[in-house]
Amino acid sequence: MSSRGGIKRARGNAMIGGVCAGIARHFGWSVTGTRVAYTLLSICSAAFPGILVYLILWLVLPVED
Repeated sequence: MSSRGGIKRARGNAMIGGVCAGIARHFGWSVTGTRVAYTLLSICSAAFPGILVYLILWLVLPVED
């Protein structure tokens, strides 16, 4: 886990907004695995509005230094 601060969007490893890469970096997970899991959760679950959550996180999370 990150030693200081919260979750931040990644700049260098971003595909769209860096949200999944930032989450993966914060928790020490695989970036690819995080992206695949987020996509599958978004597609397979009617209760999880993935695109809306991603856009909100993109706007709310700060960009890493």
